[in-house]
Amino acid sequence: MPETKRTVNPNIAIIDGNTLSLLGLRQILQLVMPVMKVDTFISFAELADNDPDQYAHYFVAAEIVVANRPFFDERKRKTIVLSSSGNELTADFHCLRIDQPEQKLIHSILALQQHAHSHGRNLPHDVQTEVTPVLSKREVEVLSLIAQGHINKEVADRLHISLSTVITHRKNITDKLGIKSLSALTIYAVTHGYVDITSLHN
Repeated sequence: MPETKRTVNPNIAIIDGNTLSLLGLRQILQLVMPVMKVDTFISFAELADNDPDQYAHYFVAAEIVVANRPFFDERKRKTIVLSSSGNELTADFHCLRIDQPEQKLIHSILALQQHAHSHGRNLPHDVQTEVTPVLSKREVEVLSLIAQGHINKEVADRLHISLSTVITHRKNITDKLGIKSLSALTIYAVTHGYVDITSLHN
């Protein structure tokens, strides 16, 4: 059956026999695209039993794509293959290398999201805007540099402030946002428009 337009909510399906991979990727995707509902399936059969065409995107293990090629060929535009190495059998699909270091994986997912959704323009309105700015102008500057991969001393040098001031700003940022990990801060900075994905260090 060809791709349909009947999706009401922008749902995502992850299909992977590795439970740990399922849970980790679901957590990342919910951070990157919080408006989307993410469902997980350990097999293609489980997906097939749950109205598979309700999903806007499929993140699928390479071996599942290969074993069910006709289904995913008809839905190629919305299929992202999860691969740990180059797979010639799925080379014509969008691919996500899952064997990358954490920051590179986050950057790859953010790049996919921005490419697929025209920098948020195709996402529902409430995921694009924040009613009131949470961070001060200086905190945004610090967050942007942190997300771009700069260590505290580099942030201090670039903004001409002391190292202790950077540390204070960083603590205020994590307290205000309730976010502590670098990956989550990077996701926040990109999805809120403070950093362009092309400026991130790989």
